[in-house]
Amino acid sequence: MTRLRIDGTGGRVLVQDLGRPGFAHLGVAPSGALDRGALALANRLVGNPDGFAGLEVVLGGLRFASDRDLWFAVTGAWGSVRVAGREVGPYRAARVRAGEPVEIGTAQRGLRYLVAVRGGIDEPTTLGSRSRDTLAGIGPEPVDAGRVLAVGPEPATSVPLLDDDAAYPPPVGAVVLGLLPGPRADWVTDAALAALHESGWRVSASSDRVGARLEGPALERRVAGELVSEPTVAGAIQVTGAGVPTVLLADRPVTGGYPVVAIVDPASLDRLAQVRPGQEVRFRHA
Repeated sequence: MTRLRIDGTGGRVLVQDLGRPGFAHLGVAPSGALDRGALALANRLVGNPDGFAGLEVVLGGLRFASDRDLWFAVTGAWGSVRVAGREVGPYRAARVRAGEPVEIGTAQRGLRYLVAVRGGIDEPTTLGSRSRDTLAGIGPEPVDAGRVLAVGPEPATSVPLLDDDAAYPPPVGAVVLGLLPGPRADWVTDAALAALHESGWRVSASSDRVGARLEGPALERRVAGELVSEPTVAGAIQVTGAGVPTVLLADRPVTGGYPVVAIVDPASLDRLAQVRPGQEVRFRHA
């Protein structure tokens, strides 16, 4: 069995696959990679099925080595990727020989790298998934330096031939996200809904995998107080009593009492996963 030795982590590193949907009745969120498209692409680059587990790396700094020759790929955020000191670049499959160090530099664009290795990260599953749920504390523990991770057997498919057309680095300016109506839009004023659509918002540094808090004008509530808890979905924009909007993400609570006034289009959630703290987002009708 191939093994990866983690020599350094920099930002937070988590094992993630495409998640564990279908367990909300048990109080368990789907979790999974925040940039699902990036994980699927990284897997395809090394010939894995889309749902194989990889590593989600915040901002970079990951260093690892394999005890056997291994194919790997890095997608999502955009930055330096080196094997034994030589640049191989992101968004392409690269082969590393046994013992050669791999180093992922600080992201120049985007926030989260997704790293796939051929065969996938073979950590134990919980409710059918290898994803770490940071709110519930289930799934593989966060990856620290010194950890050794098992790699699964190689799939039957070969490493495909792909060119640079597969590379779509995250934008550096304002990121536009599609917005759908929410079930409790009537809990805020018409002026608040207009501000949500027309204002520029900044992603707060206090954002995480549970939710992305947005900094901007306070959204005036028409109805005070909280709801009886209702089911939540990824992309739901809840507004607190103080008028602060938060976009719920993969590790969200499965129910919540703040009104959901709008929902980020599911097609936009991968883009939101790559927005750095302080970067601007704007909404348009989906």
